[in-house]
Amino acid sequence: MKKAVDPGIHKPAAKGRNGSNLTKLPSSASGRGAGVRESSPSERGSEDVGETARSEGAMHPPDVVGRSAPTVRYLEIDETRAGQRLDNFLIAILKGVPKSRIYRILRKGEVRINKSRARPDYRLEVGDVVRIPPLRQAPPLLKAANAETFAWLLPRILHEDDDLMVVNKPAGLAVHAGSGVGVGLIEALRGLRPQAPFLELAHRLDRDTSGCLLLAKSRPALMALHRMLRDGKMEKRYLALVAGAWRGGARQVRASLEKNRPRSGERMVEVSENGREAESHFVPQQRFGSASLMEIRLLTGRTHQARVHAAHVGHPIAGDDKYGDREFNRRLQRLGLKRMFLHAHRLRFAHPVNASKMDVEAPLPAELSSLLERLTHETKS
Repeated sequence: MKKAVDPGIHKPAAKGRNGSNLTKLPSSASGRGAGVRESSPSERGSEDVGETARSEGAMHPPDVVGRSAPTVRYLEIDETRAGQRLDNFLIAILKGVPKSRIYRILRKGEVRINKSRARPDYRLEVGDVVRIPPLRQAPPLLKAANAETFAWLLPRILHEDDDLMVVNKPAGLAVHAGSGVGVGLIEALRGLRPQAPFLELAHRLDRDTSGCLLLAKSRPALMALHRMLRDGKMEKRYLALVAGAWRGGARQVRASLEKNRPRSGERMVEVSENGREAESHFVPQQRFGSASLMEIRLLTGRTHQARVHAAHVGHPIAGDDKYGDREFNRRLQRLGLKRMFLHAHRLRFAHPVNASKMDVEAPLPAELSSLLERLTHETKS
């Protein structure tokens, strides 16, 4: 298997784009998988000397005992970051800094590219030197000492090589930290793999959805996987138990989807002519009278697509408290269902680096298999 390039070390040597000397920086110091090198203020000449000196002095007391105040940093871009938007680059390397703060320093011109102001949508080039002002970053969400509490995730890795990882995500675990979520799957895996220079989600699953979740271990792999998803070249298949007796065989569902926020503030997705095109393929697998087990292949990747399309054709997914049928959900709860019955059971795609055929499956969780057994018994009795 071809080794992924370490995005934290830029092997060509010595000179920045403007001729200044640059020192090598371990990837962990500049953000996960940053693809940069860093220089000290003394190597940069007179630019920002006053501001850098102030940031290192008494005006900025240490954040905590034993940790110095933040300082100006200069990062040189290598080929692993070339082509990335400046704002996305900053979001990736400035973990713990709110996006609002990042866009504010961009607007104020505190971030410079080769000593000049730059727009958020500027595309980075090899050799660009990015000036980052002093910023206090939140400590990592998951300390190494606490990472072992997520060690149970390791046996759930279905496939791993130098470029990617496929994890069987359990229901109830968010894929990343966010509002009301301190630690998600990606933060847990980073805590368990602190030596990994790069680890990013290639796509997402809803918190209550289980199954195959794809992660990239290098930026080139991530970009290639995103292209596959965008171009419809990755096959994503789900198993879902839906309400009602499905009539007929396979059915193609084409219905554009649009996000909105109702008065409650909760994000919802609805079928709308003004939305983005979305297409799903439904294939019946097993019928239980008042419920049907379906395989759903997503031909596009819109938010809540399987859930909204299922509800749109009159067969909402079991346990879906947002788009589902309350009475149907209550009946299945009495049979033991405690989650949404949606499982990402299969991924098929070409490997982003060596083009080999990848076909990864996640077995149906025991609690869902048990429910199907109870429905089978109920149907026969």
